[in-house]
Amino acid sequence: MSLLTVNNLGKAYRSYRSEWQRIARWFFLPVAPSEEHWVLKHVSFDIQPGEAIGIVGQNGAGKSTLLKMITGTLQPSEGSIQVNGRIAAILELGMGFNPELSGRQNVYHAAGLMGFSGEQMDTVIDDIEAFAEIGEYFDESVRTYSSGMQMRVAFAVATAFRPEILIVDEALSVGDSYFQHKSFDRIREFQQQGTTLLIVSHDRGAIQGLCNRAILLESGTVIKDGPPEEVMDFYNAIIAEKENSTVKVVTLDSGAVQTRSGSAEASIKSVSLADATGAAVEYVPVGEPVTLRIQVDVNVAIPELVVGYMIKDRLGQEVYGTNTHHLGCKLAAQQAGDTLEYRFAFDANLGVGSYSVAVALHTTDSHMAHNYEWRDQALVFNVVNVNRSPFVGVSWLPPVVEYVK
Repeated sequence: MSLLTVNNLGKAYRSYRSEWQRIARWFFLPVAPSEEHWVLKHVSFDIQPGEAIGIVGQNGAGKSTLLKMITGTLQPSEGSIQVNGRIAAILELGMGFNPELSGRQNVYHAAGLMGFSGEQMDTVIDDIEAFAEIGEYFDESVRTYSSGMQMRVAFAVATAFRPEILIVDEALSVGDSYFQHKSFDRIREFQQQGTTLLIVSHDRGAIQGLCNRAILLESGTVIKDGPPEEVMDFYNAIIAEKENSTVKVVTLDSGAVQTRSGSAEASIKSVSLADATGAAVEYVPVGEPVTLRIQVDVNVAIPELVVGYMIKDRLGQEVYGTNTHHLGCKLAAQQAGDTLEYRFAFDANLGVGSYSVAVALHTTDSHMAHNYEWRDQALVFNVVNVNRSPFVGVSWLPPVVEYVK
């Protein structure tokens, strides 16, 4: 049985010529609104127990509206939501905290709204105070809190008891780095215990590190639902291509899904990885020198050419990226018919595992300005440990050890 089912969900904001017409609509009389704006329309998906789902999309796509309807703080205009479990949600900073009450008093108030009794909260209030780590401010008025302090208390009370479904909006982004790490550790702990996670974030690392599935919203509808890396690649492509007319999704012979976008004024001819002898390689020993070769065709005259690459691990998380703009070697005007080869030499100081390389051709410092071509999974290679001492992680950072008495 699904833990959460969203079926044909829609939300419209309507304006009427008079309050009488609005009241008539409440009684299902056929009164047409003077204006109607749909924020969400025809949204459907199921979430199974234990899944971790990332909701992504540009500002105004309807992400927060969707979460508010799932938690019951906003009523849908059409469709239905079925929830089979207790939800804990952190949607907005402060969770409706009363600024005149102390943090401790607001904890009891918020917990009451979540359905917990005072007696239940008595058993965990010390844990909440310890997790929030705001010291004596816990008994001070919330109006004296910074946004980060409010976030600490809000997260601590929302996660005082493990829920079946944990919903987190962008609120965590206001916290400091230390508390973000602490919060994500608790989220991962809940996941291991079976909690289903629904998170909205623009942080690719958070989505791919926590989630096994992602849903992309665009203009209030679901346009992609699948593996996080595939969805985030597509999301990045449509951000670069505002009209979405050049975004293509290609299934490779390996079964991997590759996202391509760009105006095609310049295009990627080939991408390869070579060892110290110049031979093309697919398997690279840890720490060995390699050269990434990128051939580019210039199809029409262009004012500038910048070539960049991004190495990503098997989960699609970014390991290292740069481009010729940041390296101080971008090229000025290029003519149609030119073919160029770029060679990026580096040591493969990477951990054992599979990696992919995304390549971008553009102007200025990023592909957001003028994107000639962006190609995810342009190359896949594997790093193996042939002659290094055993280690774990995505980076090879061998230390020099000293013993000091």
